Amino acid sequence: MTTSTAISAQGTVVQIATGTGGAKSASAIALGYPTIITATSHGFANGDVVAAAAFTGANAASINGISWTVLYKTTHTVAIALDSTALVITFGSGTLTPATYTAIGNVRSFSDFESGSAAEIDVTHLASTAKEFRLGLVDNGSFTMTIDHSNADGGQTALQARRLDGVSTNMKVILPSGTTPTASFAGLVKKFTKSAAVDGVVTASVDVRVNGAITWA
Repeated sequence: MTTSTAISAQGTVVQIATGTGGAKSASAIALGYPTIITATSHGFANGDVVAAAAFTGANAASINGISWTVLYKTTHTVAIALDSTALVITFGSGTLTPATYTAIGNVRSFSDFESGSAAEIDVTHLASTAKEFRLGLVDNGSFTMTIDHSNADGGQTALQARRLDGVSTNMKVILPSGTTPTASFAGLVKKFTKSAAVDGVVTASVDVRVNGAITWA
């Protein structure tokens, strides 16, 4: 009998960014793809999102002021998905400032994560013998969470605040196991609807539009 390698859903955590942590100073940068930054005892985890600032060089704008997902971390280094092979960037007084996250409480389920589909681009021409297409940009779609509502939960409070202000916010879905269990992405909270019935609890349905790429780390 073959043992199943399926990942259990139990233990999955959904998080939303609610602040920033302390900046970590860079002491070296290795150009290439990916770009490797040394920041001694940084304490970051794969999937964390860090904002880069104060790097120097002719192409510093390619890294500064941008939020990067931490990849392939070691105790003292992190990788970011920047192809700096032909760029001029030095660490200068560069820093990496992490987003801090709050777990969303009472999540009962989520569905349709990575549900989007790319547009079809018609490239049929006069010599074509049948319709021809290319795919457009990846669309990571929307997903829905079902939660038991709580006014005392910080994660739910943050979701409701982002629904009201419409600001794109960093989020994570962290699976309990797997090779790359952490999905990091920006999301737009489109809906937070509440429902109640006799002999039950107040539930909520939350729709989140993924805004850009999803990075698994």
